[in-house]
Amino acid sequence: MSEIFYVVPEEQHNALIAAAYKKRGYSKSEATAGARFCAEATRHGIRTHNGLKALHLDHLLGAGSQGCIPKAKIEKIKTRFRGAAVWNANRKLGQATGYAAIEQAIKLADKYGVGMVSVDNAFHYLWGGGYVMDAAKRGYIAYTNCTAALAEVVPFGGKFPTLGTNPHSWGFPTTAAIGYPIVIDWATSVVAMGRVQQLAREGKPLPANAAVDESGAPTTDPLKAKYLIPFGAHKGYGLALMNEIVSAFIGGSLPTLRNRWDQVGDDKGTCTFFFQVWHPDAMNAGAFAKGRNQSENVKAVIQDVIGHGNEACMLPGQIEAAAAARSAQNGGLLFSEAEIHAFNEIATETRQPHWDIATLKVAE
Repeated sequence: MSEIFYVVPEEQHNALIAAAYKKRGYSKSEATAGARFCAEATRHGIRTHNGLKALHLDHLLGAGSQGCIPKAKIEKIKTRFRGAAVWNANRKLGQATGYAAIEQAIKLADKYGVGMVSVDNAFHYLWGGGYVMDAAKRGYIAYTNCTAALAEVVPFGGKFPTLGTNPHSWGFPTTAAIGYPIVIDWATSVVAMGRVQQLAREGKPLPANAAVDESGAPTTDPLKAKYLIPFGAHKGYGLALMNEIVSAFIGGSLPTLRNRWDQVGDDKGTCTFFFQVWHPDAMNAGAFAKGRNQSENVKAVIQDVIGHGNEACMLPGQIEAAAAARSAQNGGLLFSEAEIHAFNEIATETRQPHWDIATLKVAE
């Protein structure tokens, strides 16, 4: 039996999330960015990084700790490279910083063909796929990675967590070819910690070989999961390590100190972001087979990959596109009963109206 979801008007959702951020001292623009991002994650079925995750993370490691400073200003650092921007986010809210960074990278790509933005002293931006998807819908190829808020992943062959879940996110402008952008977005652990929290909330088990308990023994109980395991053994480990190395070049410090403010001392405990965007025209060699143009060539390649009996194969971004279509069909954002109860706890804290499940439409 499929899970039942209820339809919450987006305006109602955004009002609650924005109110929660404002109560924690964030500016109107920061609260608006935070709410917008949470709505986009929910619209596309990213339940691990919806408003519940965002506000929990902020409480645990952001404004509720020392990882994020409400109303912080981004400092632009001078660089001799015209197609690059380097910022000190000064611990500004991650979603507000992420939106600003992808916009700057797009602006640079329009001018130079490719643009990149490196951000030091950042706070976790949540779902990297949301930023590259936005760029891809507007016709750009985009990539981002970040260092996760905490080192919770044990490296391949190790026993102590020294890596973040460190996601990689790619977006490709394929809407003309297949109806939606291809978005390749994944944590480098088998599951993200947000997924662990979601499954704990829903009373469901973890997949096998995704997490270990405090003693290092494998567990499928999300309530006992203490540390995570890289996907693909050495391959996921290598990809997680990549984020830490990129971060080290930007200015990030020791992963085991990140957001552990009782241990940081005179070191650094902040995250970093890296964004890169390029215009498809900047890589167009013009010599496509059979007289195809670039867009036609992309479509032909995708059709070849999922042809030859592979028609049932799924493309990255397909699930998110289907979730967005379902949200649009139902005229709002979809949440489970457990999620609505959790949001109502936030409503109580912020003195906002509760979401009355008896009055909410059941999603089709």
